[in-house]
Amino acid sequence: MLQSAAKVLSFASATSVSRGIAAGIRHYCKNTPTKLRVSQALSGAELGSNIKVQGWVRSVRAQKANVFLHVNDGSSLQSLQVIASSELNDPLLTFGSAVEVTGILKKSPHQKQPVELDAKQINVVGECNPVDFPFKIKERHGLEYIRQFPHLRCRTNAFSSLLRIRSEATAAIHSYFKDNGFVEINTPIITSNDCEGAGELFQVEPSGPDHADGENFFSVPAYLTVSGQLHLEVVSGAFSKAYTFGPTFRAENSQSRRHLAEFYMVEAEISFTQSLEDLTKDTVDAMLKNSFPVITYREAIDILRRSSERFAFPTDWGCDLKTEHEKYLVKHCGNIPVFVTDYPYDLKPFYARDNQDHPERTAAAVDLLVPGVGELCGGSLREERLNLLSARLEEAGLEDVYSWYLDLRRFGSVPHGGFGLGFERYLQCILGVDNIKDVIPFPRFSHSCLL
Repeated sequence: MLQSAAKVLSFASATSVSRGIAAGIRHYCKNTPTKLRVSQALSGAELGSNIKVQGWVRSVRAQKANVFLHVNDGSSLQSLQVIASSELNDPLLTFGSAVEVTGILKKSPHQKQPVELDAKQINVVGECNPVDFPFKIKERHGLEYIRQFPHLRCRTNAFSSLLRIRSEATAAIHSYFKDNGFVEINTPIITSNDCEGAGELFQVEPSGPDHADGENFFSVPAYLTVSGQLHLEVVSGAFSKAYTFGPTFRAENSQSRRHLAEFYMVEAEISFTQSLEDLTKDTVDAMLKNSFPVITYREAIDILRRSSERFAFPTDWGCDLKTEHEKYLVKHCGNIPVFVTDYPYDLKPFYARDNQDHPERTAAAVDLLVPGVGELCGGSLREERLNLLSARLEEAGLEDVYSWYLDLRRFGSVPHGGFGLGFERYLQCILGVDNIKDVIPFPRFSHSCLL
């Protein structure tokens, strides 16, 4: 009987302890703040709850009884207003400082903001001296000014907005190709190929005492890639739709608004295609949700020669179109994007398909020209006929170098074509940004400082 009583007491005690622990957990959970991003807080998530946000102070205004802050963590252009008692004011609470704020998320009485955070605790995580900080709270800094501070410019509203748009555009491009049945291929950054044939390459050489003899690390000289196209052509023998999206490099000695030494390219290759229209209508138009006029190179030259405009560069047949020509053609067509097709054969690289349209002899190549930028995208049908491709490589003295490329035509070759789109120029076009250095996180160009 005593044993039964002991069991009852033991069970009651255990139940009491369990209830106490559960109550303690509920109390702890109720008082532990929920960590939110600023964008989540602004959406009204956890309204009325105890929350914590972490970010950087975009403005601070102290009054007699309260301190008003705007805090942003990069998840939204709009900042979260924080209202705190003056007792929580801290001399280290300055523009640019990093903070952690805990309090109750409440509905705001003001129309300009949906919610505000009633702060109970503010912790300054990282100090920021407003005197030394190059960006000032009450000044509007232009892109040219903030470009001087590549290590700090992401903290400005203007550049952080550009980076968010860049991120969304990147995701949209991947989504487009995935939805349309393309396979993503990671083409190499180190290569022996000069795809564009311009010779503007960065050579890659190993450093250190183990490589002082000057021998090639690879079996041949190696360079940073100027395009992933030739490697896409390799996989186009197994995948009818393939694309790559990655960095490319050009050693152009230019500091212009249009050029970078490192930039990103969207490149695609489509097998079983025999017309430029497959490239210009089914791919680029679909990406940009529009259809654009198409003119030939011959028609473009005629337009330029009939113009009263005085161009710095010649406009004869066989001349490469320069930026001034491209922008004029866009203007002539109504300031909308325009495709230019069928360029002179000698202007295009060895892989462009010969139209065999003597006497002018053109290549099945196309460029997309857009307002404010000029050339945005270039593409061509590839020369799939082994005898013609071999003859052109032999004429250029490249038959041995590209023997592997000729193999692609020997074994199961099909008509195919593709295009490359400069991602930074695309961003310039859709955003109206004048300088290409303002649409990439860390611009690399001739004589620039590297972080």
